[in-house]
Amino acid sequence: MTHETILGILVLTPLLGAFVLPLAARVSESFRNLLALAMVGVSFVCAALLVPVVAAGGTVAINVPLAIGDTLFYADGLAVFMALVSTSVSFVIVFYSLGYIRHYENRSEYYTMVVLFLGAMMGLVFSRNLIYLFVFWEITAFTCWRLIGFFREPRIILGFLAIYAETGSFDLGAIKAAYAGKTVPNLAVILILFGVLSKSATLPLHTWLPDAGVAPSPVTALLHAAVLVKIGVYVFARLFVSTMDLEAVWHTVVPIIAAVSALVSAGAAFIETDMKRIIAYSTISQIGFILLGLSVGTTTGYSGGLLYILMHGIAKGGLFLCAGIIEHGTHTKDISKMGGLIRTMPLTAVSFLFCAFSVMGIPPFGGFFSKYLVIAGAVDSGQIALTVVFVVGAVMTILYLFRLFTMVFMGEEKIKTEREGSPSMVGSVVFLAALSLASGLLVAIPSGFVQTAIVAFAGGLR
Repeated sequence: MTHETILGILVLTPLLGAFVLPLAARVSESFRNLLALAMVGVSFVCAALLVPVVAAGGTVAINVPLAIGDTLFYADGLAVFMALVSTSVSFVIVFYSLGYIRHYENRSEYYTMVVLFLGAMMGLVFSRNLIYLFVFWEITAFTCWRLIGFFREPRIILGFLAIYAETGSFDLGAIKAAYAGKTVPNLAVILILFGVLSKSATLPLHTWLPDAGVAPSPVTALLHAAVLVKIGVYVFARLFVSTMDLEAVWHTVVPIIAAVSALVSAGAAFIETDMKRIIAYSTISQIGFILLGLSVGTTTGYSGGLLYILMHGIAKGGLFLCAGIIEHGTHTKDISKMGGLIRTMPLTAVSFLFCAFSVMGIPPFGGFFSKYLVIAGAVDSGQIALTVVFVVGAVMTILYLFRLFTMVFMGEEKIKTEREGSPSMVGSVVFLAALSLASGLLVAIPSGFVQTAIVAFAGGLR
């Protein structure tokens, strides 16, 4: 099997296979559920099979002669890194869903939209053309709308058109060549940033993300941890780090936006009593750290930003899935009504704590290393004042997550619960908690792959 075939299977299996799931349900619900899990698993395996190629500095391209560009999908280190993160966490989320979603209606729509969402993400990640990227971007928006509403953005294309007007191409390789030695126009940067910041729920375009907590917990885990909010930072990295150079002012402006977003959302997490909204505000804050790493313009910052995407995806996915178990058991998201749940939910409590430690940046959990590199990258760039702000944000993260853990699991038992959840639900959170620790103890492994992804920044698209 050629690498081009593997890349095609990686993208098309979830993208086209999602539409088979409603038909599979006619055979049996179990068959549909396992088929959905298998589709995500196939994409993960294919992404893993591409690692040796990109680790050796190679790339894989699928070329189809089309009016707007010949290259349909293109895999380099950055794209494969994002694919591996998204498919691995998505696989755990779908496995968790086997137990979580079985009591609700519209299950076929749920699995269809989750798998289609992942397929659209894979299409976006491996797009070499701005138009293809935008089309897949819009598909993710549609699937998110259906998933967030399970319980019964136009500016970015203008930025792409501004780039086309100057370069005459939507192909990222051609655009990189056209901008060699010069910076991208500020108007195009502003227009694209509106889309990037809104998709990544960055202040002031963040309000939709906490409200998305009305969705089932596997959906919120998918949106916050694995895929959706990472689309914006991926596009930022692909366009403004790998393909085009920004004017120097943006290496200050974007970190300032990230700092304000990180600090304000951390403050909001302190005063919330809705468990899922607290974790959502935490996501907004942590996205600020990722943007800082990718925008300061240093290799250390880039390394930290990419590593942060992985570590945050693992840990935040675990926190949301733990929240789902808690909500199922207590029938509430109000932490003021909880307490003492560690007695009846010990595995969930320990898993939540491990994932929280990683998000806090406590050594030796994986999140410590990514947070350290991001802050070190800011120091390397000479932006000391911003570094102090983010250190304050890191301390606030520790405080509001400890507050959350204490109010939910410690103290007097206010709500009686009989059990933690189904084996697939508890097993999923235990796995993510263990992975949050293992990714720190064995940090050389993900760090090595991050360095492979950074080749895309240095060498760009060929």
